[in-house]
Amino acid sequence: MPKNLDRKLDAIRSGKYKPNDFIIADAKDGDMAFGCATPGKGADGRMKSLRAYRDDMIKVTKSGLVDIMLMSLSTAEVMQAEGLFHKSHVTPAVRLNDTTDIWHVRGGCYPKHMMKNFRSARLDRVKAVAPLGLYSVTFYNDLERDHKTLEEFAKFRDEASAEGVDYFLEVFNPQIPVETNGDFATYNNDMIVRCLAGVSRHERPAFLKAAYNGPAATEEIAGYDPENLIFGILGGGAGTTRDCLELIRQAEKYGARVALFGRKIYYSEDSVLMVKAMRHVIEDGVTSEEAVKAYHGDLQANGITPFRSLDDDLVISENILKPNV
Repeated sequence: MPKNLDRKLDAIRSGKYKPNDFIIADAKDGDMAFGCATPGKGADGRMKSLRAYRDDMIKVTKSGLVDIMLMSLSTAEVMQAEGLFHKSHVTPAVRLNDTTDIWHVRGGCYPKHMMKNFRSARLDRVKAVAPLGLYSVTFYNDLERDHKTLEEFAKFRDEASAEGVDYFLEVFNPQIPVETNGDFATYNNDMIVRCLAGVSRHERPAFLKAAYNGPAATEEIAGYDPENLIFGILGGGAGTTRDCLELIRQAEKYGARVALFGRKIYYSEDSVLMVKAMRHVIEDGVTSEEAVKAYHGDLQANGITPFRSLDDDLVISENILKPNV
């Protein structure tokens, strides 16, 4: 079945982007970061099973509101065996490396250190269940660490080309303090562009996703080479509903054409209604405030109790999204 992703990427690359070409990916690869805690707690206070997490993937995929479903390789194998994507316009994708800065296990301290690369998934196994993968890097302005990161990225590209696996590139903000001679966001933009400048079109990422570092930084990198370097944003923590919808609104306004959100979708009251609200903001041009109110209306219509009062859910809690901060 034709995939929405292919059509939308073609529209963006040809300079014919319209708001309904905005790409939304649901990041359901949390088992590679959080382990048993991934599905969250049930009503009894115990961690739910992985099946609950996978059931949410099925629900979101069948809604048709997302373009990509990102999973661990083990989950992608299960979903393919169940035929989830056989008659779907949604593209299955697999996380290809699980660097140590995503090892958010209970009691662990790995993100307090510089990232070390690690790959659990074998590319030949990925190719059998998904046409697309995610590869991530983090830059620290540290010569030895960044040199090693780029060496490993080059090795990965060689293997991906040999196996015929397409990928998109994720660039995290460091979770530890980093010294730069100036603004970190401009440093990060330069490192992203620099690391891809020598990469042939045959092995370039389908698109890029990175943290939202504000309007100026987003506008700069999104406008640098928009036909060949499609910029997208990652979601980060769950936050309020207003945080989620304001983030996607600002990012699209300043040039992002992709959003890959995980916790902002899964830890909402209802994943499908949350993605519907995201589409409402992008495609219908409503404000994030209006969309939060509509989302609460949808929750009420479906008999779902909201986690927060409407007033509390209208709060922007993430500083990067606040005006003049």
